[in-house]
Amino acid sequence: MLRIAIQSKGRLHEQTMELLGEADIKIGSSKRTLLVNAENFPLEVLYLRDDDIPQSVASGIADIGIVGENELVEQQEKADIVMRLGYSRCRLSLAIPKDADYQGLEWFNGKKIATSYPVILDRFLKEKGINAEIHKIMGSVEISPGIGLSDAIFDIVSSGSTLVSNNLREVEVVMQSEALLIANPQLSDEKKETLRQMLFRFEAVRTAEDKKYIRMNVPRACLNDVLSVLPGLKSPTIIPLADDEWCSVHTVLDQKRFWEIIGKLKDMGAQGILVTPIEKMIL
Repeated sequence: MLRIAIQSKGRLHEQTMELLGEADIKIGSSKRTLLVNAENFPLEVLYLRDDDIPQSVASGIADIGIVGENELVEQQEKADIVMRLGYSRCRLSLAIPKDADYQGLEWFNGKKIATSYPVILDRFLKEKGINAEIHKIMGSVEISPGIGLSDAIFDIVSSGSTLVSNNLREVEVVMQSEALLIANPQLSDEKKETLRQMLFRFEAVRTAEDKKYIRMNVPRACLNDVLSVLPGLKSPTIIPLADDEWCSVHTVLDQKRFWEIIGKLKDMGAQGILVTPIEKMIL
């Protein structure tokens, strides 16, 4: 049985549960239970605070965990990064009162900075040769300048709306962060095999993201032109139709290029274009 530590609540929790669901790993919905077994996969879920996950994995309390990169770096625990999951993206940034005259990092010399990430901030300031006082605070970091507790803050930024509502502005991005799948370095062979099976499912889900399955009828006279604009995974599938002058073409398109390519196909004579979302894709 493989044990995974995940955040007990919040955006990272919700997106992780969604990933597990898409990988067909069914987890009970009880929110009051610390440890829950999956119904159809050799996995048990340990719900923890996000800042407790790196230590739980490094110490072997959990075999693997899903945690924000910012927490892994801040906690300085020894765990292997198995996969970058691509969701819960954010950045850690320095922010100051919006009306402050900011000309560069030298502004922070002699200033007090409030943060929940003193390790990351201290490392950054030392690298840049900035002498500032770090004030560690847990939660509601963004209100610190407004109540006179600090001159600036160092905190997670996603949309930036929280900064705006507290009359702050972002001036320096220190690091980017996303959800990581981490593992204890001493996993047994049996647990490594279970992890391999999980990764196989995760890869199938991630590969299918923003992909569309396209089927269309194409005049044979236009087939070469149509094929020239299709970026199929290997080569589009071509199926003969009852009418010898037509064929059916099947392929996969990225969402970001979908309308650009569909427009060209339509102009080339493609008809009956059918678009289907893809849940999973195994390469």
